[in-house]
Amino acid sequence: MPAVFRVLWFAGFGKEPEVKTRTLIALMLACALPLAAAQAAKGKAKKVSRDYANTIATLQTDMGDIQIKFLYDKAPRHVENFVDLSASGFYDGTLFHRVIPGFMVQGGDPNTKKAEDAAHPWGTGGNGTNHVKAEFNDTSHKRGIVSMARASDPNSASSQFFIVVKDSTFLDGQYSAFGEVISGMEVADKIAAAPRGANDRPNQPIHVKKVLLSQAKSTN
Repeated sequence: MPAVFRVLWFAGFGKEPEVKTRTLIALMLACALPLAAAQAAKGKAKKVSRDYANTIATLQTDMGDIQIKFLYDKAPRHVENFVDLSASGFYDGTLFHRVIPGFMVQGGDPNTKKAEDAAHPWGTGGNGTNHVKAEFNDTSHKRGIVSMARASDPNSASSQFFIVVKDSTFLDGQYSAFGEVISGMEVADKIAAAPRGANDRPNQPIHVKKVLLSQAKSTN
């Protein structure tokens, strides 16, 4: 059934950012049978043990690599969601579908793996009906923070994420920050500065070619 999604819009040149809301009509995916089958398969599969707190994700993009460390103590469910999706290859081949210089770059929509159509608009896709409950925390949305995009429901985060390229503290308490870029912010800046058209979409596709997971050395 159709649902209205609110999307952040950044406008301001030399002024404080102001947040306006736009709406996108999204078609909620009706996939009960495939989802049930996936759930059953999950139940039978052996779960891999992960040290989420010390996991590092490297986003290999068309413009270079972006390396992210996670804030597991602040948003454990969001970290687990992102890492598990990455491990499954979910993000491989997706696009940064929305870029706003002086604000953020957004990606993680599986709809962007295919040509856009009216039934599956870019910016409205996610991980089926799996949603992550809000984990708003005291991490401020400063440059380099990775946070989860969502619809109007605070508990509607699924797979889409954004990387802040300029301090955007007006997002604090509204979006769940769950990671931080530790290498490759210059790549995020290049993505944010890419020529764009309608809906802040880059004129040329910018892919997340693959997400690689590795383990950082524990400080314990």
